[in-house]
Amino acid sequence: MGDDPALDEDHAFPADLFATARQIGLLEAPLPTGHGGHGLANDRQRAGDLCDLLRIVGAANLSLGRLYEGHVNALALIGRYGRPEQIAKFAQDVRDGHLFGVWNTEIGDGLRLGEGQLAGGKVYASGAGWVTRPLVTARNEQDQVLMVIPSVPAGERADLSRWQAHGMRASASGALDFTGIAIGPEETLGEPGDYHRQPLFSAGAWRFAAVQQGGIERVFDTWREHMRQTGRGGDPHQQARLGQAAIQVETARLWVERAAGAEHLPDAEQAVAYVNLARLAVERAGLDVLELAHRSVGLAGFMRTHPLERLSRDLATYLRQPAPDRALTQAAAYVLDRDVPSFGLWNDAR
Repeated sequence: MGDDPALDEDHAFPADLFATARQIGLLEAPLPTGHGGHGLANDRQRAGDLCDLLRIVGAANLSLGRLYEGHVNALALIGRYGRPEQIAKFAQDVRDGHLFGVWNTEIGDGLRLGEGQLAGGKVYASGAGWVTRPLVTARNEQDQVLMVIPSVPAGERADLSRWQAHGMRASASGALDFTGIAIGPEETLGEPGDYHRQPLFSAGAWRFAAVQQGGIERVFDTWREHMRQTGRGGDPHQQARLGQAAIQVETARLWVERAAGAEHLPDAEQAVAYVNLARLAVERAGLDVLELAHRSVGLAGFMRTHPLERLSRDLATYLRQPAPDRALTQAAAYVLDRDVPSFGLWNDAR
């Protein structure tokens, strides 16, 4: 699944995969149970199920996983900060087939909201031209950060030429100009500052780490299959590399599973610190698995005809998430500030 060569072209979008996702109810799954979903976005008791789902989707195709994680992220924010009538309205949009996403990277002076209209745009917007209900941050006339959810017709306002990355080419990432789009009270979510409110702002990163975990597993499994097909698995050096990678794959899985749903912990600082460490543990695991796979497979793994080539580019690109150094130092500051034995640092993060 997800190996269609058309998904490795500029401006591509996994339309067929999303059609399947719609048919089997994946777009509705994050919604509350009272609105036709399974409560995956906001119910801590279902965090493990969401973790498994994101991992499976990421293993199928990382561009699909990135887009689906953005859809889940938007619905989680709506469920947390939306008024009942807003939750009902946007749930109906999901059931009508609309794709949601979260875009926050600014162009120039950033997106502004004044006199009921947006001015400006966003860049690195995954699903631009396909996401018809993006949740975006905009500054109002008092320079406060708001969340707004404009309606954007499919295929309009998107400029995908800015996305020149060597991986994740099927994520339809690019820029989108919102200038002139009207915003009413029903499209403004929560209160000023809610978007950056902790722990959800940082602790929600476990979801993209779960998608990355799926990509790591796919690389690992593709590498293992190559070893079997080429008959090179009996070499002790190859076995050593594979064993080291197996440790990293399992380490990443354990971190992600424990981090799942951490935004619900009573201690916001603990939640953020743990998820920051989890996302970095997954990043390290992914980079190590890629290095070991490339060393093991050799030049063949860099040929476009080899399945490892695209998988490696997609994973390497998706592992590049914002502010890794800040995530590490913030987590380290939390660890340093707690006067408890190391085994007691994360007692609640289960």
